[in-house]
Amino acid sequence: MLHLGTLQHEATVAASLIAKACGKTCIADAGYDAGHIRHAIKARGMKDVIPSNPTRRTIHRYDKKLYRQRYLVEVFFHTLKSFRRIATRYEKTSRNYLAVVHRACALQWLKAAA
Repeated sequence: MLHLGTLQHEATVAASLIAKACGKTCIADAGYDAGHIRHAIKARGMKDVIPSNPTRRTIHRYDKKLYRQRYLVEVFFHTLKSFRRIATRYEKTSRNYLAVVHRACALQWLKAAA
């Protein structure tokens, strides 16, 4: 049973995720446009590629070419969710679920190569 008191938006735990991240750039959508998130990214020595939230007074500049790459990742995960076994998480063990994800990725790769 799901306890509604434990639901959190991803942005509330973003700093702990960023603390484990490595790379040169952190690309995120406007939902992550917060001062503490930008500060955590810069503290890790990464460049932030986050468009400004429309409600923000100060508009931050970002690399639009890099941000377009994020779209490709979003589309990939969307296609993975088209596999019912992945979307509904029929496989309960991590090992079996990962095997289904690998199979779906292989099928997508073969489809793209054809």
